Amino acid sequence: MHYNCYFKNHLKFGFFSFLLTLILTTFAFSENLIKSHGISNFGDLKYPSDYASLTYVNPTAPKGGEISTWAFGTFDSLNRYIVKGNAAGSGNIFIETLMTGTADEPDSLYGLLAESIEYPEDRSYAIFTLRPEAKFSDGSTVTSADVVFSHYILLEKGIPSLKQVFSGIEKVEELSEKQVKFIFKEPSENNELLMLAASSSVFSKRFFSTRDFSESSLEPMLGSGPYVLAEIEVGKRLVYKLNENYWGNHLPINRGRNNFKKIRYEYYADTTAAFEGFKAGEYTFRSENSSQKWAQDYNFPAITKEIIKKESLPDGNLGAAQAFFFNVRLDKFKDPKVREALGLMFNFEWSNKTLFFDLYDRVTSFWENSEMKASGMISESELRVLKPFQQHLPEKVFTEPAYVPPKSSPNKIDRKNRRRAGKLLTQAGWELKNGLRKNEAGKTFKLEILNYSPAFDRIINPFIENLKLIGIDAKHTRIDSTQYTERVRSFDWEIITSTYGNSMTPGIDLVQRFSSETADVPSRNLVGLKNQGIDEIVRLAIKAKSRQELNNIVRGLDRSLRAMHLWIPQWYKNVHTVAYRNQYSYPSILPPFDLGAFDFWWYDEAKAAEILGK
Repeated sequence: MHYNCYFKNHLKFGFFSFLLTLILTTFAFSENLIKSHGISNFGDLKYPSDYASLTYVNPTAPKGGEISTWAFGTFDSLNRYIVKGNAAGSGNIFIETLMTGTADEPDSLYGLLAESIEYPEDRSYAIFTLRPEAKFSDGSTVTSADVVFSHYILLEKGIPSLKQVFSGIEKVEELSEKQVKFIFKEPSENNELLMLAASSSVFSKRFFSTRDFSESSLEPMLGSGPYVLAEIEVGKRLVYKLNENYWGNHLPINRGRNNFKKIRYEYYADTTAAFEGFKAGEYTFRSENSSQKWAQDYNFPAITKEIIKKESLPDGNLGAAQAFFFNVRLDKFKDPKVREALGLMFNFEWSNKTLFFDLYDRVTSFWENSEMKASGMISESELRVLKPFQQHLPEKVFTEPAYVPPKSSPNKIDRKNRRRAGKLLTQAGWELKNGLRKNEAGKTFKLEILNYSPAFDRIINPFIENLKLIGIDAKHTRIDSTQYTERVRSFDWEIITSTYGNSMTPGIDLVQRFSSETADVPSRNLVGLKNQGIDEIVRLAIKAKSRQELNNIVRGLDRSLRAMHLWIPQWYKNVHTVAYRNQYSYPSILPPFDLGAFDFWWYDEAKAAEILGK
């Protein structure tokens, strides 16, 4: 408040009113507010407020050319924020957040739509100041009203599990056209809620004033991002083009990024057709997930002529928590002995040698390839975390080493694991009678593995054969991707292959993956886990005050989840196996947490000219 306001108040209300106003105003200004260009969960930010660009990009990278890749299946929606429809995986390309992360810091966010964050020491609220130049692609200004609208529309019509994710936010309100305030239900001793607010997606309130957010649509959302839709062929192709008038080109966070004039996605009904499309030049960049193809099939003429380049590049990110997952909502999977027994019949060692050319390591942890992975017997520090919840956790958490699937023989059938699996099933009440496992009521143990990819046939079918050897009436059902999506959403499945996309800095995202609150709604809690002890460990992780404390809590969480046998872990590799038309360049030192092909690689005209002559 300006001093002339004090003088007017004094004249109008008298001296005591003036004194009271002065005291209250002075108190308000005495509150120790922290203001920053970024926010980190723990410790200091790597980049100062005057940074010129991210250290891993080429800040002078040229803008031009096209990069293209493939996607599996089909799509009938561009809205990834709702349950309805089969959304294109790239559908959020139009939308920006208040702040954004980098590929070299797992714990930090820097200003994007917002130029700053301001908060008190008790972290009871956060105020974001939007950049005055921030605009949607139609030229309209991004305002605090858009931020408020976005929060509440996601609560009302977005993916249901977001209600749990946002549960710590009391309200979001406009302070002015360019300032918005997130008020939290309780003060906090860490930055988790600040990070959550800072990562808020921002939609256009005006755009959705005439559209229903909850309905799937092929109309692209009006966003503020660097790309807009250039072409769409429903279910088959999406092409995005760089917005020449993108408001954020000048920002340090964007310098050396968004380098391609066009990004194209080609959709294929099966993986074989997708690979043949790559060989034929239908798209230019491929991340290869098939070890068989990587070992045997990259010998076509474009490779030998070096028109296509094949590379293994370092990957410092988490090993993907890829596995066969159980739907533990079903009675047949309630007993962990049953889940452990079924897991013993997947022979990774045989698969890796026979099918994968020994290119993979086995996943054993939900946080593989990180210091959050539990190992050995429980440590004293983990015990202090888990002891209060011991009654809700498997006894093995406290008495045995962190569970690692026993190694199988290189033979397809491991007799030791087969005997162990049979014993566990018998203990769980599934007796072997006339070659089939039956319970006391005489019901046969039937099991279906649901799949949409022909590439997984050669992995699932031997597993099915092994399950039958222990008396399981198992079958493999392959359906198209649309049916698969609907069945998974409606929990109409028994075992599927999927990946838990865990974070390098787990926090509120753990609610979506492991909390009882998200078990019975479409969410990332794929298996339907409900466990009071896990709920409490998740709450502790969210409140962690340091990286060391978080790592310790997550190790305890990892140990507990693995003891529950919620999955049959599959495989991972610590490199990116990629092939691409040799017309792209990338920085000499790649960041640890993202390959960045569609982010900070660039089209190299000299290389492109060279391969045209081949």
